[in-house]
Amino acid sequence: MKTQVAIIGAGPAGLLLAHLLKAEGVECIVIERQTGPYILSRIRAGVLEQVTVGLMERLSLDARMKAEGLPHDGFNLADGERLIRIDIKALTGRQVMVYGQTELTRDLMEAAGPRGLQVIYEAADVALHDIESDTPFVTYSKDGAEHRIDARFIIGCDGFHGPSRQAIPDSVARSFERVYPFGWLGILADVPPCNHELIYANHDRGFALASQRSNVRSRYYIDVPVTEKVEDWSDDRIWDELSVRLGPEAAAHITRGPSIEKSIAPLRSFVFEPMRHGGLMLCGDSAHIVPPTGAKGLNLAANDVHYAAEALVAFFRKADNDAIVGYSTKALARVWKAERFSWSLTRLMHRFPDDGPFERRIQVAELDYIASSEAAQRSIAENYVGLPV
Repeated sequence: MKTQVAIIGAGPAGLLLAHLLKAEGVECIVIERQTGPYILSRIRAGVLEQVTVGLMERLSLDARMKAEGLPHDGFNLADGERLIRIDIKALTGRQVMVYGQTELTRDLMEAAGPRGLQVIYEAADVALHDIESDTPFVTYSKDGAEHRIDARFIIGCDGFHGPSRQAIPDSVARSFERVYPFGWLGILADVPPCNHELIYANHDRGFALASQRSNVRSRYYIDVPVTEKVEDWSDDRIWDELSVRLGPEAAAHITRGPSIEKSIAPLRSFVFEPMRHGGLMLCGDSAHIVPPTGAKGLNLAANDVHYAAEALVAFFRKADNDAIVGYSTKALARVWKAERFSWSLTRLMHRFPDDGPFERRIQVAELDYIASSEAAQRSIAENYVGLPV
């Protein structure tokens, strides 16, 4: 097979890029090692920035998102005694959209066939070849046969553990990582949320987050040591802990119910440089991971896709190579700003094991400053709603 762009990974980043390229007349093939149902079974974040919403609007795939998604004008920081509301609509003129990543992926996946996208699922042993040349290619196995796709560019949207990043030589690669000493224990339940906006809580017993997927489905998190096992946390134990950590105002409105899903996600900050080498470009988790505190994971991937699509369309339509060459620098500038915001919010709202009285007083002072300063709130709001591309 031959195409202009081979995309590895059929998660939201890969499918979004494929739709954008297809809409501009650029040929592409998507290769995915998992099945479609498996991809849709993964529970992920659900706060979308305006850039992500805008890309779905541009593709005319926003109907269900607009019908079922929940526009949010703000969110809250809790310090055990009060809620500090960050009014992002008043401070920035923009909103975020609460719409599950699974649902966004479903919209992209269901539109792939009708729009003529070629997506190859259950592609095993994916390998990248000759990425430093103008004729890179991808090999994979399926149904007992070996296959090859020749392309002008390969785009790695295959996540942290995929083969794309590993194809970049160690001689040019640099990685930066911070592993956090806790994970997020999440519970998903078909119960109404305790607040119409998200609540991030910093409590003596640890961090908590009250989130939602709809008006009748809630997603809650607490931080736990990385040594914890999800089997040791019954639903009742999680609800009890949430009621304490979120504070009395939120606790009074918590509706308990059986979990649909429970899991513990480790937290890390990770950036890989460069995000382009030869004919290979990286998007999303293949190049960077952010702690979920800042709601940046999917949105950062969407920003990469925006830059990548822009560069590829310019190359194939105008023979303009400058955007390809500049892709990594442009994408990384935004990646590091998102990493900074996610790290700072994680640092502010969590109790780290090595923290002492000094660090705690710094947190208290920072929360007091945010509560009393419109400038501080505007800075948080600008970052939370998404910096301009």
